[in-house]
Formats: sequence, C-alpha cells, structure tokens
Amino acid sequence: MSAQPAVLWRPAEDARTSTDMGRWLDWLERERGLRFDDYDAAWRWSTTEPGDFWESIWDYYQVRSATPYQQPLAGEGIAGARWFEGATLNFAEHMLRLPDRADDDVVVLARSQTREPMSLTAAELRAQVARVRAGLAALGVRRGDRVAAYVSNIPEALVAFLATAALGAVWSSCSPELGARSVVDRFGQIEPKVLIAVDGYRYGRKVIDRSGEIGDIVAALPSLEHVVVIPHLDASAGRVEGVLTWAKLDSPGGGADVGLERVPFDHPLAILYSSGTTGPPKPIIHGHGGLLLEHLKLLGLHTDLGPDDRFFWFTTTSWMMWNYLTSGLLVGSSVVLFDGDPASPDLGGLWQLAAETGVTYFGAGAPFFMACRKAGLEPRADYDLSRLRGVGSTAAPLPASGFEWIDQAVAPGVSIGSVSGGTDVCTGFVGPSPLVPVWAGEISCRMLGAAIVAYDDAAREVVGERGELVITQPLPSMPLGFWGDEDGSRYRASYLEHYPGVWRHGDWITVTSRGSCRISGRSDATLNRGGVRLGTADFYAVVEDSPRVADSLVIHLDDDEGGPGELLLFVVLAPSDRLDRDLEREIATRLRAEVSPRHVPDRVVAVSAIPRTHSGKKLEVPVKRILLGEPADRVASRGALQDPDALDDFVRIAQRPA
Repeated sequence: MSAQPAVLWRPAEDARTSTDMGRWLDWLERERGLRFDDYDAAWRWSTTEPGDFWESIWDYYQVRSATPYQQPLAGEGIAGARWFEGATLNFAEHMLRLPDRADDDVVVLARSQTREPMSLTAAELRAQVARVRAGLAALGVRRGDRVAAYVSNIPEALVAFLATAALGAVWSSCSPELGARSVVDRFGQIEPKVLIAVDGYRYGRKVIDRSGEIGDIVAALPSLEHVVVIPHLDASAGRVEGVLTWAKLDSPGGGADVGLERVPFDHPLAILYSSGTTGPPKPIIHGHGGLLLEHLKLLGLHTDLGPDDRFFWFTTTSWMMWNYLTSGLLVGSSVVLFDGDPASPDLGGLWQLAAETGVTYFGAGAPFFMACRKAGLEPRADYDLSRLRGVGSTAAPLPASGFEWIDQAVAPGVSIGSVSGGTDVCTGFVGPSPLVPVWAGEISCRMLGAAIVAYDDAAREVVGERGELVITQPLPSMPLGFWGDEDGSRYRASYLEHYPGVWRHGDWITVTSRGSCRISGRSDATLNRGGVRLGTADFYAVVEDSPRVADSLVIHLDDDEGGPGELLLFVVLAPSDRLDRDLEREIATRLRAEVSPRHVPDRVVAVSAIPRTHSGKKLEVPVKRILLGEPADRVASRGALQDPDALDDFVRIAQRPA
C-alpha cells in the first residue's frame, strides 16, 4: 500500500463559508472566542473539552428545552457521564420543526415494490404524527411504555416512531424480513404494550405474507394489549383476526397538534438491537437528548445536509441506519425511503430511484457498491445523477477499488463519505468532513467529539499502526444501558472491562499521520499467522477483486499445540463458474504479492452462500465456532441472516472427518 493513496476529492476553496462545518467554526470564534485553523485542531478541542463541545452543538443548532440544564457534562469517565441534567426536551419536536422548510414542501418521498409512490409535505407529516399520537394515547400508551413495530421502511413507520416519541413512549422496530423467532428474541425482552405490523410486502418478484408471523409474535408476547396492522400487502388486511387497522390509529378525528411530552435528556427514546449472531440480541437503549445532539452533529456538520438536500440511504427498520436516515429531518432535509429488493430487477434500480427523486446524498452498504462495480455498472451514463453531491458507504470497509469505482462510474469528483460506527452508539465514530480530503480506501477523519485512538497490545496509543479501536471520552449517544440489565453488569462487560474505563469497540483501526483511518475488520476475527496479524478486510479486498469470486469468508483455526493453524478461504463463485486450480493459483499469487506470503490459504472451499446479517456484515466469528464443533443454532440466529440457509454448508463441512 502506498504511503499516501490518491486524493479523490478536496474541500471547496470556500468551504469555511459554504458548509455548515465552516459556519460552525466561524460561530465558535464569534460567540466563544475559539479559533481553529483546521479540522484537526477542532477535533482535538472537541475531544479534550467534551462538555464545551457538545454545549456548542446545543447552542449552534438551537436545541429547545422547556427547562434549563445545570451543566453540559457531569460525572467521571464514560460510565459516570451525565449529560445536560435538568433539561427537558423531545426528539420528535426537533424532527418536526423542519428548519427553513415551508408547510407545502415535500419532506418525505417513499418508493416501494409493494405499492405506488408516496410523499408527505411538512404539513402532512406533522398532521399525521398528531393523529397517530392521539390514536396511541387512546390505546393507553403513556410515557415509558414500549411500542414495537414489525414494519417495512415506509412512511407509516416514520410517523409511528415520531408519534411514539412525542408521547415519551419508547420505540423499537424490526424489519419484516426477520422471522417470528428472531422478532420474539428481541421484542420479548422489552414487554411492549402495542405492536404495529405490516401484513406483508413484496421483495422484488417475491410476495411475502406475514400474517402467520404476526400471529406467532402476538402469541409469544403476553404483554401486548393492542395489535395494529398496516395493510401494506393487502388493502383489506382482514386476514389477521382480532387486530386494529392503521386507519383506526390514523383517525381523521385525532389530534390537530402534536402534543409533546417533554422528558429528561436521558429519557429512553428507542431500543435498538445488536445483530444477535453470537447470542441473544442486546436491547440497546438510546435517549432523546443523546441521539438528538449526535445526529445534528453528524448530519449537519459532517455530512453537510440541509434544507436543499434529498437524503437517501438503503436500509431496513432493523438497522441503525434507518434512524440515521430519518434523522435527516433534523436538519431540514427531505428523506427518501425505499422498501424492497435493491437488486431487483437489477442493481441499477436504486440509481434509477436516485435519479427520479433527485437524491443529493446517496448511501448504501459497501457490499452494494462492490456488487455494482463487479457487475460493470456505470450509473452516471445510464441515469441523471446531476444533483448528486455526496455518496456514503458503511456496513463493511470500502476498499480503494470501491472508492475509485464511485469516483469514475457514479459521479466524478463527488465527495465519498465512508463511515464506521455501530448500533451501540447509533452513529459513526469515523467518517467524512467537508473540510478534509477523501483518500482512496480511507475514512477521512475521526468525527468531532469522538475520542478515537488505536491501542497496541500494551494499551498504548499508536499512529500508523493497526490497533484496537477504543474511545477514551464519553459520547452523549453511548447507550443508557441494556433493557433489563438493572445493575449494568452486562453493559460494562460488553464495552468497558477489557480496558478499564475505556470503550473497546471490537474493530481494528489504523489512524494515519494525516488523521485519516482504515478499518480492518473485527479484532476478534484477526488472522494471526506466524506472528503477522491481518485484518479480514485487507484479505477480502484482494480475493473479491477477482471477477470469478462473488463473495468470500476467511477463517483462521488456531493450533492448540502452537503450530501455524489452518487458514480456510470460503468462496462463492460467479454464476456458472466452478472452483479449479487456476483460481486457487490466482488467489494465492495475489495474496502473496499484495498482502502477505503467510496468509495464503491452506484450503479454498466453494460454498453456496456467505452468511451475512441483514445489514451486510459477515459472520466470521460464528462460522469459526461452527467449524470448531459448536451447534449452529447456539452461535447464530438464522432469522438474523439475509439467507437463513447460508450456514448449512459450514455445518456440513464441520461434520466431515478431519
């Protein structure tokens, strides 16, 4: 790898005046007497003075609170941090104020493979939220009650979320792609009072009826008092007995104004879940104030979104990126929702959607971009993407070839915002800045307020070397805790015990001398051969660059007697291809030359599918545990996978004689 990769994008000359990041820096100098000449200086201040930094976000974006706060940050360390005590606010109020948008501006655009396009103006969104809030209140939903949603990425999901938040109740959602067992594994932990569900959906050409799953979910959740079905697949919605319909909840006789229950800064807003691939999904509690400040910073300063933007990210309601997408409303952007198969009728569908809806910022998982590249797509030649000014990528590391494809085939000169973070904080730790260049294969910077460093084996900060990604200062969007974890022991064990008092996220990161970053995969899936440690992302970037390899997974099985162990490469081949010695030699030659001679696989095995979560993450650790003899159902929930059968080949391989 070269010392400095190619620069694909540079900040505009007038970035200090034309971007929100630049305007915030000028505001800091004018209002606080703080001058920072570059982004790095601002980042260092934001992580050494976190209270002052987050108070600046509060003031710059004019956060509304019914009562004053005492101080922005109190308490010691990450575990003891208390933010904006005394403040009472509501997340939904800030979503619905829609700065600089008129009542008749379209702020929600929805496209679906199940029904006709929909849109909502600012006035229509506020009115619908008011009605559904009144409908939920009529069902007895009060502050602190849980509203669970088994819903597609459709306007009703956004409306119900905001109505729930307005009441001070707690939202939790799962995509209907998940089976009943996976849904119950999640919702069963939080005892919801109301379930909102779609009756089904279309995924490309497939018609998916979810009426049976709704019945199974309801039977397994004794806390439910009401079930509301959205007739998404079937307008009659009469196939599920004993339930209310969305029309009853969204009644014309509902409230005229959005009544807001103002709650403390750390009042629960939403419960998100870990992937559930290595054990019971963790129910992660996020608060009103924490997500409000974090998403204002992330979408306003870092992504530079505003009232002139149309913001799209391919996601489902199970993934934190749904919260990230819908929070575009906080900065006045219109949000574009999509419900369906992103590869149907072909991979050009989302690019066509972007052209038709005038998307200015387009986001998706790195696997989507790499699939488009491998398919030879050139969206800029086929679709009018003239409004596009930014492309975002997440879910997995985007290799340099992916950056270059976006730059050449999508929109030459566009800003590419590779982001890495987690459901745990419902945000990104590292990502773009309008004041920092984009280097091919690298994430531009550590985000403001995120005290990210790389630790070596001795817990010392390293620069220019791969290390454990840790956070040394609190963030307001760190979890309030896990639901049901009354003493906080499960939460502390998950993040704060490996390095006492320091958040360990579980990723490998390299922070360069320029402040850019590279994520190299999960640190618990490291490939350690003869003392040479390699992140799996570096491995995949080489293997999957072959046109004959559609997907891959690499596992290192340690030798209990101290030997080199066995390095296994599993590949999904391109259609109509088969594994042969030529491909094995090609892979070995490229890995030896571009990665490390010690990381040439001992065996290459063809499989039908690579197990991935619905957000696109590969199941490296669960597969390793299966190969070591653990039962598949113990180490991974099939309902949490894109393809529930993707584990079968690995189970068969594990059962074969050595």
